Amino acid sequence: MIAHLQGRMVERTPTGVVIDCNGVGYDVNISLHTYSLLPESESVKLYIFLQVKEDSHTLFGFVEKAEKELFKLLLSVSGVGAGTARTMLSSLEPKHIINSIASGDVGTIQSIKGIGTKTAQRVILDLKDKVLKLYDLGEVSASGYNTNKDEALSALEVLGFNKKLAEKVIEKIVKDDPAAGVETIIKQALKNL
Repeated sequence: MIAHLQGRMVERTPTGVVIDCNGVGYDVNISLHTYSLLPESESVKLYIFLQVKEDSHTLFGFVEKAEKELFKLLLSVSGVGAGTARTMLSSLEPKHIINSIASGDVGTIQSIKGIGTKTAQRVILDLKDKVLKLYDLGEVSASGYNTNKDEALSALEVLGFNKKLAEKVIEKIVKDDPAAGVETIIKQALKNL
């Protein structure tokens, strides 16, 4: 019904914004991820999801269209409401959620406040195939996903190391020791770079 709102941001909090569109103020719920991406200027455009319930109409806004699509996917899971989906997107980066679902990482999904084991398993069971197809992730890349590897790589990039060279070194470290933590991977990589 409402695809997006574009106007002047009148209020901004970590959980919501008020957007003035030609004199009408829309109260829009947002995730912390969207909050971190909001522009400093007053002018803003958010992709909108309108949730219609018997007693309320609630707007959810997203800076990125991909986050809105993931929000809608999460809502399709039985037991996951708009509040839970927003909490998930506030707790983890959308890419992290997608990769956790694709790789069947129940622990990461369960680490989100308010998500129990059964809900985490249901999210993965219901969305894994959709996520693999929608985001064109192969089974191999999904099962080989390692958050420690990604965190170590980004840390090494911040330290100024060449990404491709660092990737090769990290790949070898993780192959030798799949259970290596971020700190271990970084320390070993620094010795080999």
